[in-house]
Amino acid sequence: MSGPSSAPAGAAAGPGSTAASSTAHESLPKAARRQAGALARALVTPSYPATPLFAQSPRRWLRRVPYGVAMILTTILVPTSAQVLSGDYGVGGGVATLIGIVQSTPLLLSVTRPLQAWWIVFLADIVCALVVLGTADHLENRVWPWLPGPIIGYLFLLLALALREPRRTLVAVWLVTGTAGLSLGMGFPDKSNGSNVVLFVLSGVVLLVAGALRERGDAQRRLAEQETISEAERAHRTLLEERTRIARELHDVVAHHMSVITVQADSAPYRIGGLPSEAEREFSTIAATARESLAEMRRLLGVLRSEETRGERAPQPGLRQVPQLVEATVRAGIPTTLTIADEVAELEPLPQAVGLSAYRIVQEALANVVRHAPGAATRVAVSAAEDRSALTLLVVNGPPVSAPTKPLETSGTGHGLVGMVERVRLVGGMLDTGPLPDGGFRVAARLPLLDLEETDPS
Repeated sequence: MSGPSSAPAGAAAGPGSTAASSTAHESLPKAARRQAGALARALVTPSYPATPLFAQSPRRWLRRVPYGVAMILTTILVPTSAQVLSGDYGVGGGVATLIGIVQSTPLLLSVTRPLQAWWIVFLADIVCALVVLGTADHLENRVWPWLPGPIIGYLFLLLALALREPRRTLVAVWLVTGTAGLSLGMGFPDKSNGSNVVLFVLSGVVLLVAGALRERGDAQRRLAEQETISEAERAHRTLLEERTRIARELHDVVAHHMSVITVQADSAPYRIGGLPSEAEREFSTIAATARESLAEMRRLLGVLRSEETRGERAPQPGLRQVPQLVEATVRAGIPTTLTIADEVAELEPLPQAVGLSAYRIVQEALANVVRHAPGAATRVAVSAAEDRSALTLLVVNGPPVSAPTKPLETSGTGHGLVGMVERVRLVGGMLDTGPLPDGGFRVAARLPLLDLEETDPS
């Protein structure tokens, strides 16, 4: 049972599984050193690029909020910290002012480079704690090692850090903050009043909450981007499917004419007596070329057709099948009326591409009514332009009045407005669609009755 199959399984695992296996079997001290090294690298590797906080927000005022908050805090904390250091802790005025500046002004840097700002503030807070320890006569009833003003600035800095840096960096910053505070507290237990523990807990809460919100926002943004990409790909695929369907249907239209050309060219020498030999050879060449073109079209059609489209080999519908389409829509629960102007009969016979496009446009419009406006009263009107140069289609429905109903007509392309646009472009026509004030919808199309070679679909 374990013979030949075991070798390929091991080979298929590849280098990735080898690395995972070596990591799983490493010793605990080695794993601890590896994690510590990763945390140390995270502390000196800021995120790139250094874009400001909320730079992606479409609201201008929100993009300015981080700058405004940083400036306000800096303006308040610099004089406050200097006053507290000199008045309550006995630090000289010049040194107190310098420490207050170094502790607070990096908050302005935190908007774009929070990790670099954290290093400056963190080291300044440690220096401040040591300076206070050496200059103050007594620290009873005093906050130490972290002073109240620097704690507020430090928490704001951690908030900016959590909104920018990855999770590993946040864990490293939190551990370094706790280690420094606990080291000062344990080194001078009679001086500390527990502000180190308070900052350790508060910093953990700020980093956890802000980091979670940032990751949630990133996930939602990536999901929105993926949905946008998927929607664009779906629209492109729908367009290609509709164009492929049109190409298949055009085969049926063009193949008929090519077959007529072939038969007429082959039978010309028998129907027309006394043709010179050059004319007979010319007719023979025309017939051979037509047969070759028809064979090439059928080979191309074999590529375009799939197993699901075998049923489309039936004769293609036209304008004469529109009444049947309306009847099927009425059976689906949509009260539909059809009006075909008398002058439309004068346009017969319609070009096959125009008749087919007219049928498909009405078909898609009625299918959309069934899907999106169930029970809505619908009117279909077919008329001709005044100069008899175009066929005009109008499908108008009111607002929906009932629950969705499954349509009985199931031969539509299912491509909605995309299919209509492609059908109109096929014959060089115009399409106008849009909602109505009462909640209904209107589809109007104008299909020129020119030969295909005289129209410019672009």
